[in-house]
Amino acid sequence: MRRRSQPKGPALSYAEAATSTGDLGALRSLVPYLWPADSLETKVRVVLALVLLVGAKAANVYVPIFYKRAVDALGGGNASAAVAIPLGLIVAYGLARVTSLVFAELRDAVFASVAQRTIRKVALSVFQHLHALSLRFHLERQTGGLTRSLERGTRAIEALLRYALFSIVPTLVEIALVCIILWRMFNGWFALATFVTVFGYIAYTFFVSEWRIQFRRAMNETDSKANTKAVDSLLNYETVKYFGNEQHEARRYDAALASYEQAAVQSQRSLSLLNIGQSAIISVGLAVVMGMAARGIVNGSMTIGDFVLVNTYLLQLYQPLNFFGVVYREIKQALTDIESMVKLLSVDREVADRPGAPALAVTGGEVRFEGVEFGYDPRRPILKGVSFTVPAGKTVAIVGPSGAGKSTISRLLFRFYDVSKGRVLIDGQDIRAVTQESLRASLGIVPQDTVLFNDTVYYNIAYGRPGASPAEVERAARLAHIHDFIMALPDGYETTVGERGLKLSGGEKQRVAIARTILKNPGILLFDEATSALDTHTEREIQANLREVSRGRTTLVIAHRLSTVIDADEILVLEAGRVIERGRHGELLARAGAYAALWARQQESSQGPEPVPEVLAPT
Repeated sequence: MRRRSQPKGPALSYAEAATSTGDLGALRSLVPYLWPADSLETKVRVVLALVLLVGAKAANVYVPIFYKRAVDALGGGNASAAVAIPLGLIVAYGLARVTSLVFAELRDAVFASVAQRTIRKVALSVFQHLHALSLRFHLERQTGGLTRSLERGTRAIEALLRYALFSIVPTLVEIALVCIILWRMFNGWFALATFVTVFGYIAYTFFVSEWRIQFRRAMNETDSKANTKAVDSLLNYETVKYFGNEQHEARRYDAALASYEQAAVQSQRSLSLLNIGQSAIISVGLAVVMGMAARGIVNGSMTIGDFVLVNTYLLQLYQPLNFFGVVYREIKQALTDIESMVKLLSVDREVADRPGAPALAVTGGEVRFEGVEFGYDPRRPILKGVSFTVPAGKTVAIVGPSGAGKSTISRLLFRFYDVSKGRVLIDGQDIRAVTQESLRASLGIVPQDTVLFNDTVYYNIAYGRPGASPAEVERAARLAHIHDFIMALPDGYETTVGERGLKLSGGEKQRVAIARTILKNPGILLFDEATSALDTHTEREIQANLREVSRGRTTLVIAHRLSTVIDADEILVLEAGRVIERGRHGELLARAGAYAALWARQQESSQGPEPVPEVLAPT
């Protein structure tokens, strides 16, 4: 699949990604997994499964022939023959049925690992691709709908493989064999009547199922919307309680369920129409062919055994043909279910490594922004020619009002986005020219809002370096001054922190984040409003931890509270996307400029009886 290394525009949104790719696109996407170039074992299994499939159908076609001969032998009037010959034919009849069943089961057993490995690889590919997509895509996504698309898609792959490879193809082969046998044994009218019946059945199934697919899509869309609303509401449980909006949330969820109910009813009604038409076609075809066979017996051109043969073939043929309708519907539904998942693989990464990009080589850890311009929307620039340098081992702070672009700088440094103009350099290397993995391995961050996994404290600290030993995890916790708190918990390091870490306080989560960063041991540190959401006492304790962690490392501090950055080697004042002042704390106060005014306002606010909260805006 072709992906642009330097995309011209933003990646597709989730809504765009959920649109139809077409049936052929969904099928083509599975071919590399079913026939991988680097796996001889998988190819052998696929070929062997196909051989067993042909063997099963060949044995199945002989079953009615043995049955016919046994009936003719029994009706021939020869007593000895009626004892000897039918017994042999009955044994052959039984062996043919058993052989067909054995081959079919062996086929499923051989192909099982191929099918499950395909499901696993496709799901893993989509999961990895989702992690490789840009932050822009993930800010637009709806988690409930996205996870439901992935769940339905992986589940549908198994149905698609099972039905397409081992139901549709064998049924078509058997139909062709039966038509040929009827033509050769009797005449072309039997074959023609059978073919017309089969063709009419398939055509009716195809057209009605195509018409029905709109209702299945509507079911999927409304199901995803209902699930998204439920997940979003439960994730914001506290907000719902704060405003007493339980009934409001219930009404929104019920409205989504009502849309699903309507689509499901329409789908069921159309299914009933399809089943009625299929039954009518099969019944008419069966009556016509059986009438032809009965007339042949009357005029002496056919035997009772021939009548039984035709009847057995028709029943044997129409049974999988009847199932063919179900199979076709399942395949169409499976294709619909995997459409959005397959489409996700075609979403441009937006931020991608250049071909042959080397790993970042960090020597001192100097960070430099040179004339950086950037905007999330081209119509609204955020950074306008920002230039600064963080010397190796030094600390530079970036302050300014909300909306000035402070957090955007951290996102550009981690290369969640690529700059529109200018360069971001680490030790003289443009971060766009190196691999993202090596870039982010050299960076450590303590964000304002630390989000933890719904797992143990140990897991969340060890996430900084998953291969770390328990002793290293404990050492990091001690350096972050959280070890004693952890040991006081009932389950110690095995205590679960809850969804997004909600069982821990803000200060406790920040210390876990610090421990995680210590364990990662990066060369460059970034503190993005790391203490702005904490109370004054906790903030002072966390600030002491941060100073201890950052000692001797290149550190970029993004802060709103100026009291936290007065010891920085350089302070940059960012306003409206431009650096308007720079210098040390004392120098900036002496200039009596924007920094001094901001300092005075914060000092006055902190000493006042009732601080006025600032309205935050995304940067």
